[in-house]
Amino acid sequence: MTRVRLMLIGVCILAAGWLAGSHFAAGQNSASSPQLKKWKKGVGWGWVWGKDDELGAMNELTDASRAAALKMAQTGKVYDLGVTYSRRSYKWPGHSPGEIMSFRSPGGESAQKDMPIVDPQVNPSRTRWHSDAIFISDNVATQIDSFGHIVVGNDSHWYNGYKEADFGGDFGVMKCSAGGIPPIIARGVMLDIAGARKVEELPSHYAITPADIDAAIAQQKVQLRPGDVVLIRTGTLRHWGTDGDNHEKLGEHDSAGITLETAKYLVEQHGAILLGSDTSGLEVNPAAMGSDSFIPVHTYLLVQQGVHIGEFHYLEDLARDKVYEFCYVCAVNKIQGATAGFCLRPLALK
Repeated sequence: MTRVRLMLIGVCILAAGWLAGSHFAAGQNSASSPQLKKWKKGVGWGWVWGKDDELGAMNELTDASRAAALKMAQTGKVYDLGVTYSRRSYKWPGHSPGEIMSFRSPGGESAQKDMPIVDPQVNPSRTRWHSDAIFISDNVATQIDSFGHIVVGNDSHWYNGYKEADFGGDFGVMKCSAGGIPPIIARGVMLDIAGARKVEELPSHYAITPADIDAAIAQQKVQLRPGDVVLIRTGTLRHWGTDGDNHEKLGEHDSAGITLETAKYLVEQHGAILLGSDTSGLEVNPAAMGSDSFIPVHTYLLVQQGVHIGEFHYLEDLARDKVYEFCYVCAVNKIQGATAGFCLRPLALK
């Protein structure tokens, strides 16, 4: 009887150890894929954060989710996902180019005889400086669209029901501007659609479908998790060069992008909190016949779902090194009223 009791005690100890291990493993999985508060599979998000909300899916970012994402940075390798912008850079045709002008220069300062700095008694070292005046669209280069970027309906409303009549104006939107987008630290996944389809870049007007997404997932052996930043590679930015002045080549491929069905697939079935790409507009152009908008993916993500859009993310280095999972870090320019965080430099940490 004693031997039986001892055997039973041993079995119980082993079972307890197994359960503890299982609990720890579950805890690890939970840490790497934190529970989301408002996302519902098959639905996504929507206007679920209260009448005053301006963050949408970014509300799901927490200390725990950020800590889990930062644990992915094991090697110290940094991938720069921003493109270099200049006055010559390619842009989406609906936006104005930027202009960078020398506002102060050594030559100009030296010619200004009434300035104390030209007096050798005051400034014997002849110290001068450079500063620039920048006239620029808030939708150029690497960027993240704010919810205030797109409006729909006769009342020109955007995310969460904010209306132009109430929150518009000549000095920037007063609700959901890019200046309020919080620092983004999350698990990032790059889906190389061009690579999955065995081409260097997708052809013009290529419509990326859910089947393309699944093909990339299978080939890359990655798993999408709720709360991910998902970046789509078309290969367009192979042609950016030093500052995106090859308008002909960039324009040829920039029209490839995801369909509305694909956007819904990534948000409603996989829980992406930000969708981005290496193009100027994320979605395929032109929109499918029968669409109620010329940019239905933008209206769905920004207005209906509360999911931000990343554009012109440079993904070539990630594709070259076959880095598909990483810690995504992006801090947006805190310019109140701007409709996009522009000329950004997001990072992929590996």
